[in-house]
Amino acid sequence: MFKKGYKLVLLFILISSFFNTACEDYVDIGAPDHKMVTETVFADGETASAAVQGIYNEMATADFSRGYLYSVTALAGMSPDIFETTSATDTRYGPFQQNEISPIGSDDATANYNLWSSAYNIIYMANSVLEGTNSSKTISKETRDRVGGQALFIRAFTYFYLVNLYGELPLLLSTDYRKNAIAEREDVDTVYDRIAEDLDSAIVLLEGEEEYRDSERTNVNRFAAMALRARVYLYRQDWEKAEELAGEVIAQTSLYGILDDLDQVFLKNSREAIWQISPVGRGLTATYTGEGYLYRGQNSSQIKLSGDFVASMSPNDKRLLHWMAFNTGREFYFPQKYKDANSRNAVVEYSTVLRLPEQYLIRAEARAMQGRLSEAIKDIDVVRSRAGLGLLADMDPDVDGAELLEEIMDQRKKELFAEWGHRWLDLKRTGRATEVLGPIKPQWQDTDVLFPIPGEEREKNPNLSQNNGY
Repeated sequence: MFKKGYKLVLLFILISSFFNTACEDYVDIGAPDHKMVTETVFADGETASAAVQGIYNEMATADFSRGYLYSVTALAGMSPDIFETTSATDTRYGPFQQNEISPIGSDDATANYNLWSSAYNIIYMANSVLEGTNSSKTISKETRDRVGGQALFIRAFTYFYLVNLYGELPLLLSTDYRKNAIAEREDVDTVYDRIAEDLDSAIVLLEGEEEYRDSERTNVNRFAAMALRARVYLYRQDWEKAEELAGEVIAQTSLYGILDDLDQVFLKNSREAIWQISPVGRGLTATYTGEGYLYRGQNSSQIKLSGDFVASMSPNDKRLLHWMAFNTGREFYFPQKYKDANSRNAVVEYSTVLRLPEQYLIRAEARAMQGRLSEAIKDIDVVRSRAGLGLLADMDPDVDGAELLEEIMDQRKKELFAEWGHRWLDLKRTGRATEVLGPIKPQWQDTDVLFPIPGEEREKNPNLSQNNGY
């Protein structure tokens, strides 16, 4: 027992040293010599598995993915019509709500930079793991496939959000710091091609990894890769493939299912969860999620739900009753999907990144776009039924295609609010951002659909151009 514990302590010291040194050199150009550390970290299956666990732990602390102040969930949640600031003078979130983000020199610019840089830090770590496993001569093929598949998924996942938030961007696929430091932006199609390639490879490499290791849904399995691939197919308007892959995930009834009790949805290892991030990865006694703490609705809260959004909910919608709460002192609604904002050493919830209802919504949209409206209605009714709403199959079975697509978008808005910026990305991918946001945002311009490239990054890399409008 002592030898094993001693070995693990040394292992985590090595991995921490490897990633910390590497990530510093990712920004500050130096000449790191990682060969000895790399050979040690990827010497066997145990150390290689711990290396990918290090990325999961980083995602629990990184601004990009932790669900807190500068996360995708917070910043991309402010940009459409879901969140509002609780203060008219808010300098961090106000510019995101107004879609007037500064590239440099302000609180909102800092938030934008932290999101961008922490996402690229995760990409660097994934590249490090891929290079280490591919070059290792001592780990088994099973371990190489499993670890490599997870790293490819994480890289694809991170690039998916970067390309949707920023458009053209550097596509960094190695730890070559000299090349990375002067990389130019690649066009959106090229980035998406790499995302698709990484996910297709991950699905193959993770064959046999259908179950969750140790029953923890914080470990990416094959179906998580398939779920994200279904989303990418949807965004690229490949309706047949989106329907097919979402259907394969939905069919895994031994793993996944829609929960009747909405208060159970965001608990750790929930049956609705396809992939989650554990707050334990932060290494603190505090075990609540970033979302649980950020959206706790206290008088000091900076974020509230839009009044128009809350008013759009049916009074009988269970999502209004279970996933929203009201601050009586300051009279605003706030998200309450996560109930835990103060636990210590007692994990109740995991941050949920991918979950089953999205797959039903993906398949519904894909079927509707193919003109198979009755099948799309069945999928959308799964979401409506759990919310306590009437079924379209009973209320409006002859709904036309345009109206059905509008209903699907409405259900995506109400089901996935306060989760990973879905509404913002939906408005942009369907070309409806100006139509929806122009009338309610006085300073709206078409170019606001993209965040600015952080000024700090452009100062370091002369090859980085800026998005239009900034």
